[in-house]
Amino acid sequence: MSAPKESLAHHSVTPLAVNDFDHVEYYVGNAKQAAYFFRFAFGFDIVGFRGPETGVRDKVSYALKNGTINIILTASLSPESAICDHVRKHGDGVHAVAFKTPNAAADFELAVARGAKALHEPVSADGVTVAEIAAYGETVHRFVERADGTPVLPGFKAVDMPSPSKTFLHRIDHIVANVGWNEMETWVKFYEDVFGFFQFRHFDENDISTDYTALRSKVMASPALGIKLPINEPAEGKKRSQIEEYIDFYGCPGVQHIAITTTDIVAAISQLRANGVEFQVVPDSYYDTLTERVGVIAEDVEALRKLNVLVDHDDNGYLLQIFTKPIEDRPTFFFEIIQRKGSESFGKGNFKALFEAIERDQAARGTL
Repeated sequence: MSAPKESLAHHSVTPLAVNDFDHVEYYVGNAKQAAYFFRFAFGFDIVGFRGPETGVRDKVSYALKNGTINIILTASLSPESAICDHVRKHGDGVHAVAFKTPNAAADFELAVARGAKALHEPVSADGVTVAEIAAYGETVHRFVERADGTPVLPGFKAVDMPSPSKTFLHRIDHIVANVGWNEMETWVKFYEDVFGFFQFRHFDENDISTDYTALRSKVMASPALGIKLPINEPAEGKKRSQIEEYIDFYGCPGVQHIAITTTDIVAAISQLRANGVEFQVVPDSYYDTLTERVGVIAEDVEALRKLNVLVDHDDNGYLLQIFTKPIEDRPTFFFEIIQRKGSESFGKGNFKALFEAIERDQAARGTL
C-alpha cells in the first residue's frame, strides 16, 4: 500500500531502505520457559536455537515463528552481562526492534551520518548482515539484510518444534513505544530526520482520554507503510496514566505493545483464550449499540461480545481489535491482536473503553 502523497511531500530526507519488520528480540530471565509460553499460549513454532551447543558460551536464544512474525528470546548464562542488567532493571522486555533492508551497511552508515548513535558496526555471517543503532530508552534498532532461507540471525541451529495449536496470527502490524513527558516530539523528529519516515496519524488528549487519564500519540511510518511506529507520551490528567505506570515499572521508555494481524480474529481469540491468554475486558453495554456506531459488519456481534473483541471504523472500512493483559509480572508489555477490514486506523473509537479497562487494572494494583 502506498503512503498518502501529501505525507510523502513532507520528507526532508531520503528514506532509509528499511521496508518491513524483520524480528523482535526480547531479553528474558529464562529463555526456555519463555519459549514454552510463546509456543503453547500464542502458537509460535520454535524454529531455531543458539547457545553452548552451537558454540555460544554466554547466552541462549530461541527463534520463534508464527506466520511472518519472528521473535527471538534471549537469556544470559552469566550473572554479569548486559542481558542480566536489562532484565534486572526492566523485567522481561523488548531489547531490539529489527527492520528488513536490502542494504544493512548503507542504512546504518546513513542513519549514523544523520545523528543516530552507533551501537554495532555491520557484521556479516551465514549470509546475514546485521548492524545496530540506539533508539528510545535502552531499546535498539537493528538493520538486517539476509538472503531467503537464512536463519533470523547468524549462529542459530535449526529446530523443528511446532506449536500444538494454530492461532491464526499473520504479521506485525505496528510496534508502540512509550516515552516520557514531552519526549514524543523528540522521537518523531528522530524518525523523520534519521529514517525519513512520515507522520501517518496523530492523536491528542482529546482523542485518548478518560475521566482520569490522558495521553498523546503520533504514528510514524515508512513510505510504503510496511513499518508503523506509534509513539505515546503522557498528557495531563487527574490521575497517573498508563504511560507513567509503564515507565515507573519498566524504568525508562520502551516498547509498550506489539500489534499482530490476523485474518480471522474470532478464530484467533477463541484459540488464544483456550490456550490461557488473558485479555482486557470492556463492559457488556459496549456491544448494545455497536452497529449504530460502526455500521454493518460481517462478524456476528454476539460472537464478538463473548470474546470481548472491539470494533472501529473509518472512511476506508473497519477493524476488529483486542488487547491482552500484560504478559509479564510487571504491568509493562502486552500484545494487540487486530484484523483490518479496509481500515488503516488504530481504533480511535475504542480508546475510551480500552483505557477505562486498563485503569480498572491500575486501580487494582494501586497505581492509578
